[in-house]
Amino acid sequence: MYGTIFWIIIAILSFDFLLENYLDYLNIKRMGSKIPRELEGIYDKEEYAKQQAYQRENHRFGIYSGTFSFLITLAMFLFFGFAFVDSVAWSITSNAIWAALLFFGIIMLASSILGIPFSVYDTFVIEEKFGFNKVTPRIFVSDQLKGWLLGAVIGGGLLALIIFIYRETQNLFWLYAWIAISLFTVFMAMFYSNLIVPLFNKQTPLEEGELRSAISDFADRVGFKLDNIFVINGSKRSTKANAYFTGFGAKKRIVLYDTLIDDMTTGEIVAVLAHEIGHYKKKHVLQGLIISLLQTGVLLYIFSLLIESSSLSRALGVETPNFHIGMVAFGILYAPVSFILSIFMNMLSRKNEYQADAFAALNYKPAALASALKKLSQKNLSNLTPHPLYVFFNYSHPPLFERIKHIESFGSVDT
Repeated sequence: MYGTIFWIIIAILSFDFLLENYLDYLNIKRMGSKIPRELEGIYDKEEYAKQQAYQRENHRFGIYSGTFSFLITLAMFLFFGFAFVDSVAWSITSNAIWAALLFFGIIMLASSILGIPFSVYDTFVIEEKFGFNKVTPRIFVSDQLKGWLLGAVIGGGLLALIIFIYRETQNLFWLYAWIAISLFTVFMAMFYSNLIVPLFNKQTPLEEGELRSAISDFADRVGFKLDNIFVINGSKRSTKANAYFTGFGAKKRIVLYDTLIDDMTTGEIVAVLAHEIGHYKKKHVLQGLIISLLQTGVLLYIFSLLIESSSLSRALGVETPNFHIGMVAFGILYAPVSFILSIFMNMLSRKNEYQADAFAALNYKPAALASALKKLSQKNLSNLTPHPLYVFFNYSHPPLFERIKHIESFGSVDT
């Protein structure tokens, strides 16, 4: 039985790798040197050539980095690398919690170290070449160290708690673990911007003036109580622009990248925020959280049925079942289910994006929203002509052209 599970794992890993590369191939083949008629005005000829070059370079880089990651992962299974790390962990401690922490700590640290050359190349070669990078070597190193520390404290702490719950509750493990993870998820959704973001970026309240007044006036008009409007120094790392909404209730806040403020008019910024407020008003944020928690509960229940499976552990070369080896094997076997769920989640997300666009267009200015989306795409050198199949599997947002057509239905978008 364990031999069959082993080859199923290999098949899943291989299929996922081949599918992603095939979708990337379709995407890159769809690109052309001529600007599509319906997208004229977003890029001029020189900018479009730059965008195409950026997409192609990222495609080539993705092939190299993805293939390397796939081969390393495959080798870990074929040559029983997980069994080796497991034996190292148990040789250091006989405590199940510490063994799991050591096991995942070794794997995550090794993975991060192996990935550093790719991160360096992506940041200091590709992003630098196309004018995006603002990261200094000092910031890069600091980000890596902070990421490792957060992973150890938060990830390690949550893992230790889950294993403790398993050892104490056994049959009801999935239920108590689900409650614990749900509480943690809700806590992070509310306080992530207050606790984690400041470790990497500075957030300051948006100063009084035309922009803040325009945002406050719009929020009041649509019945959205908004006291927390912050500006984040995104230019510390990249010239790319963005904005996001976070938190619930009194903790909800709008965060604007300073690059967004520098590149857009007041009307365009308000239109972007109207879209984000639309997500909240349409309860998309709450909907996403509830779906995520339900998926976690189902995953934990299924996992609880298989933790003690000797077939899973032996498929990875470990004779005696344990929690962390079961997690690795189950994680791969669950991947097809997760893949199918992600398709439906992307479909729902694209639907929600259309609804948020509609809210912004109906309650503000369609022209300003369309202009803002075009500027964001231009600023970030986004792919304007993704392959439909790639969109179906991977896009959480509709392509720009589809969004503009949808916005047009609410009024003129001529700018």
